[in-house]
Amino acid sequence: MKSSNYKQRTVGDRTLRPETLMMGFGYSPALSEGALKPPVFLTSTFVFETAQQGKDQFDLTSGRRQARDGEQAGLVYSRFNNPNFEILEDRVAVWDDAERGAVFASGMAAIATTLLTFCKPGDVVLHSRPLYGGTETLIRNTLSAFGIGSAGFTDGTDPEHVEAAAHAAMEQGTVSVLFAETPANPTGGLIDLKVLSDVADLVGTRQGKRPLVIVDNTLLGPMFQQPLRHGADLAVYSLTKYAGGHSDLIAGGVTGSAEHVGRIVQTRSALGTQLDPNTCWMLLRSLETLQIRAERAAANARRLAEFLRDHDKITQVDYLGFLTADDPRKAVFDRQSTSPGSTFSFYVKGGEPEAFAFLDRLQLCKLAVSLGGTETLICHPASTTHSGVPAPLREEIGLTDSLVRISVGIENVDDLIADLTQALDF
Repeated sequence: MKSSNYKQRTVGDRTLRPETLMMGFGYSPALSEGALKPPVFLTSTFVFETAQQGKDQFDLTSGRRQARDGEQAGLVYSRFNNPNFEILEDRVAVWDDAERGAVFASGMAAIATTLLTFCKPGDVVLHSRPLYGGTETLIRNTLSAFGIGSAGFTDGTDPEHVEAAAHAAMEQGTVSVLFAETPANPTGGLIDLKVLSDVADLVGTRQGKRPLVIVDNTLLGPMFQQPLRHGADLAVYSLTKYAGGHSDLIAGGVTGSAEHVGRIVQTRSALGTQLDPNTCWMLLRSLETLQIRAERAAANARRLAEFLRDHDKITQVDYLGFLTADDPRKAVFDRQSTSPGSTFSFYVKGGEPEAFAFLDRLQLCKLAVSLGGTETLICHPASTTHSGVPAPLREEIGLTDSLVRISVGIENVDDLIADLTQALDF
């Protein structure tokens, strides 16, 4: 990558793939003493050459005026911008082929900042179920305290079901956002993004304002699914997961149009939910190996899912690679995704005591929440990540006490199978 063209996306007539662009896109060594990798810019503020430059940059950064032709926002203060997260945002956007990306202090910071940008008191969020427990709690408890209502739907592949939920939501107020998590955490439930986009159009026609379609794409990531290509306006991520991928950082992201992400960035600056420079630097490191880590973990996951499906102490495996042709979710999965990924759930015969007995016997798989790391992580969602979701709702969405979620890492897969084998001997 030539330092004079640090946002080069092509070589000859070939458009470069994201895994190639992660090695240099958005960064010019010439601007940092020739350093091959970006240094960490641990500074709170940046110096202006003149008072007029300071005024111009604040007016531009604050959104009080639009950039002139050829003008770019300069560096002002690390709550607004910083070289590390500007480079990172360029690369996050590349993965989704988006106009712009933004990064945050956590996945929940990304989701909360995004929803607060587009929702106001009296509005309603129409969302899929299940959602990650933190998102469910944010929408049901935190946003409701600000007068923002919510309505849910459980079958994201049935247009009539989603439309009925939309009509119910509109009875509460103006639907400003359609929020979906697909595949769902932890059940692997799928949402047809075309259905969601069509329902957004329908709602827009009826209420005079089209709601934004926002998709949490954490479980598959942009390596295996790109919601913006299938009707979503914005994709949100916990970058802690596959993008970070080493269980050593917390971060979040959003990608979409320059207009929408620009508005979210203004809210981020007001709330102070930006990501710190050192974590940005760590993510830049991790993005260089994202594709190969994701592919190895996905291959391991298939082997483990096949092993579990055949075990007499497992009653069901919710692995997307097992969808059959007569399942309506199969066509949705094939259209929207390129891999089942490496996180899935299964049901241990019995209930919580049997699930706990299995988990307590594991020796290699780490009993911990989160997912998308290099190591295999396993947890009991009903008592951990989704314990804040009321029990009746957990039962409604199939999140029972016998369900176990596994995020498969990049270890030797035969070693992992050996660990599962001995742990199931309870």
